[in-house]
Amino acid sequence: MRKIVLTIALVASVLGLQAQNRKHVANFSLFQQYFNPALTGYEGSMLKTYYRNQWTGFEGAPQTIFASAELDLADLGAWKKDDLLKSREEDSYNRQLGAKHAFGLAVLNDRFGPFAENQVHLSYGSRVQLSQKLSLRWGSAITFSAQQLDGSKLTIDQEGDPEFEGLAGQKGNVNRIDLNMGLMLTAENYYLGYSMQDITKGKIMTSGDDYLQNNVPQHHIVQAGFRTPVTEQLGVVVNSIYRYDSKLEETVEGQVKGVYQNMLWLGAGYRKDQAFSVNAGLRLSQLKIGYVYETPTADARYINKATNEIMLTYNLIPVKYPKYSKKVTMW
Repeated sequence: MRKIVLTIALVASVLGLQAQNRKHVANFSLFQQYFNPALTGYEGSMLKTYYRNQWTGFEGAPQTIFASAELDLADLGAWKKDDLLKSREEDSYNRQLGAKHAFGLAVLNDRFGPFAENQVHLSYGSRVQLSQKLSLRWGSAITFSAQQLDGSKLTIDQEGDPEFEGLAGQKGNVNRIDLNMGLMLTAENYYLGYSMQDITKGKIMTSGDDYLQNNVPQHHIVQAGFRTPVTEQLGVVVNSIYRYDSKLEETVEGQVKGVYQNMLWLGAGYRKDQAFSVNAGLRLSQLKIGYVYETPTADARYINKATNEIMLTYNLIPVKYPKYSKKVTMW
């Protein structure tokens, strides 16, 4: 088995020795609450998970497992009243009229070469109805992250470099508690919002080894989405996300999907200077199953390895989605 050779550029810009490892998910439109806590419970009470195997076949490449549970308090009444969230065929499932409060729990495990990270997010989201069709949502999350470095897996291509002196063969860790906050405008067919992650830059609580505690930046995220019917059975969904921090700078990503009968979807996406992707999925009653295949491009092309991503979501409350109407219910 060949060794991982982590060049200085790879460690500094991709692995992020200074607590920088940007988490990518190609199906970002289905895991919105991770990026903005204002969208906690946006699609109702749900269980969600995905597994991402980035650069398949490259030893030590990133692997991410995510799982979350969301509870919209509007759904509590549904457990006593079976037809609360079941609509007629010509109606749509409209979350704008849901409860004003929702809670979420998300956990993430990420591994990349000598680095491993575990995250826990406890989130709260609230809604203020501005009009019959438009709502303003805000949310916050308290986050805990634990990062570890296994220096025995670190091979440096320039021996004696002072930036990595003393790391080879050593183990290190750092733990942090911080805050995320966000705002979001939502309507039946679009959403637009902004969030900030790591607001205090780790100042609420940071412990561990000094060389892993260097300057945690704030993360700024803008999300937008739009969906529209084309015919009575076909629809189009467009989602985008912009992310920026002072260390890794900006990332822009977009995705377009075609939806058939609110049951099947097929789409494509692009992450600027990093990857093209194709995605497909199926909704079976309360369950959604999706798959994404990514191929690197531009700045990431030298890796020349594909990425596979599998996702599952499950509505805890039965919902009858319309199949034959000029309304799209997927993001």
